Amino acid sequence: MACSCFPEDRPAARGGERYNFAAGPAMLPPAVQAQIRDELPDWQGSGLSVLEQPFTGAPFKGLMQQAEQDLRALLALPPNYRVLFLHGGASCQFGLLPMNLLAPGQSADYLESGHWATKAIAEARRHAPLNIIASGQGNGFTALPEPGEWRLDPQAGYCHVTSNETANGLQLQEFPQSQVPLVADMTSDFLTRPLPVERFGLIYASAQKNLGVAGLCLLIVRDDLLRPPRAGLPSPFSYALQAEQQSRLCTPPSFALYCAALMLRWIGQQGGLEAMAHAGRAKSQLLYRGIDASDLYHCRQRPADRSPVSVCFQLRDELLLPRFLAAAGQAGLFNLQGHGAVGGIRASLYNAMPLAGVERLLEFMRDFERRHG
Repeated sequence: MACSCFPEDRPAARGGERYNFAAGPAMLPPAVQAQIRDELPDWQGSGLSVLEQPFTGAPFKGLMQQAEQDLRALLALPPNYRVLFLHGGASCQFGLLPMNLLAPGQSADYLESGHWATKAIAEARRHAPLNIIASGQGNGFTALPEPGEWRLDPQAGYCHVTSNETANGLQLQEFPQSQVPLVADMTSDFLTRPLPVERFGLIYASAQKNLGVAGLCLLIVRDDLLRPPRAGLPSPFSYALQAEQQSRLCTPPSFALYCAALMLRWIGQQGGLEAMAHAGRAKSQLLYRGIDASDLYHCRQRPADRSPVSVCFQLRDELLLPRFLAAAGQAGLFNLQGHGAVGGIRASLYNAMPLAGVERLLEFMRDFERRHG
C-alpha cells in the first residue's frame, strides 16, 4: 500500500532507526548480522564461504557439535534427549510426528489452541486418529482452554500442544505433567524462557523466529521415543535414523544451521534464558499497558493467556488499519500487519527485538491516536 495516499501520516524514521516486527523470518541481532556478513566469504580462515563447507568435514561437524553443546547448556538438557537438526519448517513435523511416534491405529491427543494448532490437527489427521482434548474455537481463540477442561486419553501415543499461537496472541504459561509423552510445537517462543524439559517427550521449533533464518527445524526428542521407522516412511524423515547419523543422514540445511549456531551463542552471551524471559516480559508488559490505556487500540485476548512474544491487537476503527500500517512503515516500523486469517495488528517481540523498538512503536501509536483517535 502506497504511503503517498496519506501524506499527513508520513513521519520520518528517527536517526535511520528500523525495527522489523515480522512474525518470521524475523529480525536478527545486529551483532549476528555483522558476523554473518564478515564470515560469509571466508569462514574461519578456510578461504571458503560457510556456504561451501562439506557437511562431512571436521570443521562443519565441529560447528554442529558446538551448536548442540550450547543448546544443551541453555536448556540444561538431560542426557537422555537427542538434538536433531532437520530440514524444513515446523509444518513438516505436523505429519511426521504421528508417522514417527504412533503405532498403527494408535491415536494422539491434541489441544486446539489457535490457528497453528488447527493446522497441526488437520495434517496429523491425514495419518492417524486424533482426540481433541479441548478447544478455544468457541471463544474465537481469544483465551486458552483451562487445564481442568482437557479430556485426556491415557492410551494416546502422545499429547500435542502449541506453546505460542502467533496468529492469535496466546501462550501456554505452564506445561502440565502428562501420563503420555507431551509434544510441543515451540516454533515462536523457543528459547524465550526456561523450560521444564523433563516434562516433554519431544519439542520442535522452526528456526526463523528466535534461531536465525528459515530452512531449519530443531527437534529435541527423548531416547525412548526413537523407534524404527514404519514401512513407507522415507529414511530422512525418520527421527531414529537421523539420530543415528547425528542429523547427517543427508546434507543438513547448512547455512540455516550456521545461523542457528550464532544465535545460540548470542543468547548465551546475553545471559541465557532467564535474561531472555526478563527482557521479554519488560517489552510485552510495556506494550500491553499502552494498549490497555488507549481508547483507539484494544486487545481481545484474556490477560492471563496473552503472549509476551506475539502481541496481537486491533484498532477500534478498523477502517484506519491501512493508514496505520502505511504510516508505521514510513516511521521505520515494519511488518505490523496481523496474520491473514485474523487481521488486525501484530507486533512480534522475539529475542532480537530490543526494548527501544517497543518504545518507538508506542511513541508512534500514541502520536497516531492523537491524530486519529
